[in-house]
Amino acid sequence: MQTIVVASDAPSVRAEVVSALEEPETELIEVTSGPEVSVAVAEREPELVVVDMQMGNMGAMAVCMELRLEASYDNLPEVPVLMLLDRRADVFLARRAGAEGWVVKPLDPLRLRKAANALIEGLTYHDRSYQPVTT
Repeated sequence: MQTIVVASDAPSVRAEVVSALEEPETELIEVTSGPEVSVAVAEREPELVVVDMQMGNMGAMAVCMELRLEASYDNLPEVPVLMLLDRRADVFLARRAGAEGWVVKPLDPLRLRKAANALIEGLTYHDRSYQPVTT
């Protein structure tokens, strides 16, 4: 059984992620605020945290940085973070926060599943959607 924490204050975003990642051997824990993520990680030790970029007063960047800081002090287990970015320009923030992966909205179930599987396997996933075309 694997555990995934899904964090967003938007019910529609949580529903999209849960729908894409739902499997018989997967427990999905939904939380609606940044501070709840740390509590869920401490209590459940998930294999993955999926967090929405815009979430109340503690979005994905702050959540990811807090998880990294707490893990560095051995207060929380290390857990990969998949950020749900609002726009391509947010990739900079995802990298800066130390996220192992990101997906740019609008969400696509196939990309979400591929990203989640990669992070759970210890890899990274950097969504290349909406990148400028190079000539």
